[in-house]
Amino acid sequence: MTGRFVGKVAFITGGSRGIGKDIAETFAEEGARVAIIDINEDGLQELSIEFKEKGYQIYTKEANIVNYEEVKKALKEVNSRFGSIDILVNNAGIIRDNLLFKMTENDWQQVIDVHLKGTFNTSRAAQKYMVKQKYGRIINISSTSALGNRGQSNYATAKAGIQGFTKTLAIELGKYGITTNSVAPGFIETEMTKETAERIGVSFDKFVESRIVNIPVGRSGKPSDVSNAVSFFADEKSSFINGQIIYVAGGPKS
Repeated sequence: MTGRFVGKVAFITGGSRGIGKDIAETFAEEGARVAIIDINEDGLQELSIEFKEKGYQIYTKEANIVNYEEVKKALKEVNSRFGSIDILVNNAGIIRDNLLFKMTENDWQQVIDVHLKGTFNTSRAAQKYMVKQKYGRIINISSTSALGNRGQSNYATAKAGIQGFTKTLAIELGKYGITTNSVAPGFIETEMTKETAERIGVSFDKFVESRIVNIPVGRSGKPSDVSNAVSFFADEKSSFINGQIIYVAGGPKS
């Protein structure tokens, strides 16, 4: 097998569907052994069957990233089975959108826990393997919402926090051959955005059309657009790129 990631092990959170699944498939296509944790047991089973039919080496486990012990156990199992932890993609996320005056404490806390505590847990557990082997790539999935977005005070805060976390890990772990970067998608067509359209009571086609109006390239994003950026950061040749945020949004963001 040929590809940029032959011999590498990629560990992806929330990889049973959408962007996470596309990221996992991109790594597998390029030769990586892929490990995925998610709370979606049915999705994991379907993905495992699909990947094995394609001849990919795959590990899946139902685990909640908010629970450090579950994350630590999964990483230990992956390291034992595949021999290393080379790439970590912190992709798992949830939304609980609402305007601030309608947002509940639970809406706030769930989003903060999954995005910030989850990213902290997986990074803390994975870095010990990367430090030991003097090599690693950590890619955190943020969002253009980190710049502020109506009805997403919880999500925007969490994604902005991920960017600060990214830059701090870049400083702390760089000397061990570990780079930490972030990909911040804009509007991407996924199950999550379809659920948003359904929640606000419009067809998905109409929802997409309304968003494209404000995207300079004149189209919506696809999961593969995000996967391509993740792959760039994960490449061995990207060793001098550290602590950076790429906005995958069809136009400039700042």
